[in-house]
Amino acid sequence: MKYRAALGLAWLLLSLPLVGWAQPQQPSVSGTLGAVGSDTMAGLMLRWGEALTTQYPEINVQFQASGSASAPPALLAGTTRIGPMSRRMTHEERNAFIERYGYPPLELRVARDALIVIVHRHNPLSAISRQDVDAVFSTTQACGGEQSITRWETLTQDATAPSGRIALHGRNMASGTYGLFRQRALCDGEFRPDISEYMGASAVVAAVGESYRAMGYSGHNHLTPSVKALSLTTTQGNAVPPSETAIQSGDYPLSRYLYIYVNLPPDESLPAAERAFLDLIMSTEGQKITRASGFVPLPLDDLEAQRAW
Repeated sequence: MKYRAALGLAWLLLSLPLVGWAQPQQPSVSGTLGAVGSDTMAGLMLRWGEALTTQYPEINVQFQASGSASAPPALLAGTTRIGPMSRRMTHEERNAFIERYGYPPLELRVARDALIVIVHRHNPLSAISRQDVDAVFSTTQACGGEQSITRWETLTQDATAPSGRIALHGRNMASGTYGLFRQRALCDGEFRPDISEYMGASAVVAAVGESYRAMGYSGHNHLTPSVKALSLTTTQGNAVPPSETAIQSGDYPLSRYLYIYVNLPPDESLPAAERAFLDLIMSTEGQKITRASGFVPLPLDDLEAQRAW
């Protein structure tokens, strides 16, 4: 087994055994497969890498988990061919790649996930509206709220709920989760300046789980029994929980895809190691790994549409 990790810019050298992925053995597939990007997807990339190196022991997989924002610059610089991201590339990032190479990066949807608002496990609150999420986390109320909400007494009248100021926790700017939450939950508004920010989602969940007055946001796969996932109330008044079914179908309002971007020139084939890795991800076994890692597998139509890449 080879495994090395450092906080922040973490390199994961993946060669742990994992049963599965019944593909034809190809001993000639070898080399180093590099990837730079999403911290949210670090565990998922690790497990996919474990499965790949079990099938192809001569492949060495290296993953630098430094946040989704690090993937486009690495692809642009040519330091990696694969960039996992927990959000879609922006127009600016995509256009910079096209300007550099003359063609767009290949965009692959590899899993489903969701941005989930979380509170302490004993908090009686079970659902929150989109406008209230914005009013709690932003200073701008771009989603239509009347005023900012900073105290629990304003958010809920439940006598058993916390009192006092809402302690907010979230991701830092390097995270794709940060950018997507700002775009979709805050309607491109501005975060409150008093939010405690963290490099990793696990730290957000741990902070919320330790404080009865806390609220935060995280990806679906990082939830633990220490926190409660809130349902989102639609404009029709329906509370939609972040269940696997609702996330996979997109009925949960803050559902999202997870992506891998690939530098693949037109009319060229990927090196064998990269191709084997992507084939694994889109396989039935690869999507089982997705579920085992706490994410939601792709709908079948998404899988079928992308297997022809």
